[in-house]
Amino acid sequence: MNSIFDGDLSTRKGRLVAWIDSLFIDHAVFRLIWGNLAPVLPGKVYRCNHPTPVRLRRMARRLGVRTLINLRGKTQSGSDALSREAALALGLDFHDMAFESRGAPQRDRIMRLYGIYASMRTPAVMHCKSGADRAGLASGLMTMFAGGTAADALRHLSWRFGHIRQARTGILDAFFLRYQRDAEGRKPFLDWVRDDYDEAALRRDFHANGLASFIDDWILAHE
Repeated sequence: MNSIFDGDLSTRKGRLVAWIDSLFIDHAVFRLIWGNLAPVLPGKVYRCNHPTPVRLRRMARRLGVRTLINLRGKTQSGSDALSREAALALGLDFHDMAFESRGAPQRDRIMRLYGIYASMRTPAVMHCKSGADRAGLASGLMTMFAGGTAADALRHLSWRFGHIRQARTGILDAFFLRYQRDAEGRKPFLDWVRDDYDEAALRRDFHANGLASFIDDWILAHE
C-alpha cells in the first residue's frame, strides 16, 4: 500500500502526516461516515472497518472492548499507527492477524486465529480496511469456532458489508461452501481444516467474474 507516513508520531508534523495519510491515502475519510460495526458473537466479538482513534475510544466505552484484532497485519499507514497508539492508551490487547481477501484461506492462519479466539479477553473487535472481506472471513471463522454452521458463517460475507461474492473475494465464500459440501455434519470444522482442507484445490476450482472483480478491485478499491 502506498503511504506518505514515515512511522513517526512523536512530532506535530509526523502526527499531521499520519492523519493525512490515513484520511486520504488509506480512505479513512469515508470511514468517518460509514462505521460498519456489527456483532459476530454478541457480547463477545464484533467486526468493523478500520476504526479511527475516536471510534475506537467510543467502542471501548460503549461495548467494553478489551481486545483489538488487526486483520490487515502491520502496515506503514497512518491508520495503522494511530489505531495502535489508541489501543495502547486504552489498555487493549492487540493482535496482528493478517488474512488475504483474494486468496484461499491459509490453514496456519486459521489455526492461529483459533488460538487467539481461545485465549483472548472479550469483548473483542476485529477490523480490516473496509470491513467487507477479511472481516467477513474472520467473522465466519469465529462463528465456526463457536459451533455455528457454514450457512451461519456465510451470512458474514454479504452485500451488507460491501462483500462481492462474484468477485475474486468470492473465494472466501467458496471456502465455507467447500466445508459444507465435503464434511459438515460428519467432521468437526477444525478437524477438517487440519486434516482435509486443500488450499491448492480451492484456488484451482474457484473462478471469479471479471466485471465484479474490476468493480471490487478498482472502483471500490477494497484491499
